[in-house]
Amino acid sequence: MYNILVVDDDREIVNAIGIYLKKENYKIIKAYNGNEAIKEIKQNEIHLIILDIMMPEKDGLETLEEIRKERSIPVILLSAKSEDYDKIDGLNLGADDYITKPFNPLELIARVNSNLRRYVKLGSLEKKETDNIYRTGNLIIEDDTKKVSVDEKEVKLTATEYNILKFLLQNKGKVFSIPQIYENVWKEEGFGAENIIAVHIRHIREKIEINPKEPKYLKVIWGIGYKIEDIK
Repeated sequence: MYNILVVDDDREIVNAIGIYLKKENYKIIKAYNGNEAIKEIKQNEIHLIILDIMMPEKDGLETLEEIRKERSIPVILLSAKSEDYDKIDGLNLGADDYITKPFNPLELIARVNSNLRRYVKLGSLEKKETDNIYRTGNLIIEDDTKKVSVDEKEVKLTATEYNILKFLLQNKGKVFSIPQIYENVWKEEGFGAENIIAVHIRHIREKIEINPKEPKYLKVIWGIGYKIEDIK
């Protein structure tokens, strides 16, 4: 059973999310501000966090920033429609996904399931015995250990970043549109995924490229999408 931490100062929202997810056999841990969330993370094994942006004492972005200093737990942000800039800030700080209030319970469950699948596949919750190694130039993914390295230096990626990079590297030289990337990594339709993909791509570039503004590996094909360059 996976433990999901739900953080929102609106207790009715926390309770409602708890009801939806308990039906999916998840264990729910509740917190009502950022300080409580950090305390719960330190005291419990948490597999995914649903985190509201606007909260008293310590808001969602401050909380996310503190979480990312030590942990790569998947984080789904909750935000109002008026908080578009905060969503982008959240992605920049390392959030994996976001959902807008008011939300459809089925969409919330789908996002939770999708993010947990990626987290598990990354090996944070279970080990996989494979010998798969993907390479282009000096960029290497060792999928058995989930290790990413560039020029023999290890690179730390979040679960989402890893899965995007792995997908593109497995298909090096091929160009994929944003919806195609989203659908292959998230396993759901990629409508309105531009911001999410763009931010994750930027983060990946910052970690694997010597000069992210002139990338060697992760290229944009304007008006079409992205690809990993096939370098012998």
